[in-house]
Amino acid sequence: MNVLIDNRQDKILVDNKLIDMIKKVIAESLKHEGFSEDIEVSVSFVDNDEIHILNKQYRGVDRPTDVLSFPLLDRESTVIPNESMLGDIVISLEKALSQSKEYNHSFDREVAFLVCHSMFHLMGYDHDTEENTKIMRQKEEQVLSKLNIVRE
Repeated sequence: MNVLIDNRQDKILVDNKLIDMIKKVIAESLKHEGFSEDIEVSVSFVDNDEIHILNKQYRGVDRPTDVLSFPLLDRESTVIPNESMLGDIVISLEKALSQSKEYNHSFDREVAFLVCHSMFHLMGYDHDTEENTKIMRQKEEQVLSKLNIVRE
């Protein structure tokens, strides 16, 4: 498994502890779905301004969001186009910090959830219906529980 980290923001400190946790969440998510460990995922850290621009450009939503997922996996199959690159995750660490305070849990737990959530998007899941949302949430909780990353 190869995780490419791109820190494009300077508002929140990104340390090795955070990066190691992200790698564990990615590995456990892949394992949970039976994906090969020979997978590459990129994770970019941005601020609210940059994610706002990306959200408007790619989703037509004119506001900042917490995380965006850019899967390369064809939703109709389990074939990964270039054999190893699963996709890109873009996280606003600024938004993650404010949400961690809003939801009253740690910043690390919020980032772990956002990475896990994005991983399931990259692996073909969505929350477009009530049933799909339930399936996705259950998988997210299973992965985070396995890693003992729980709501505090």
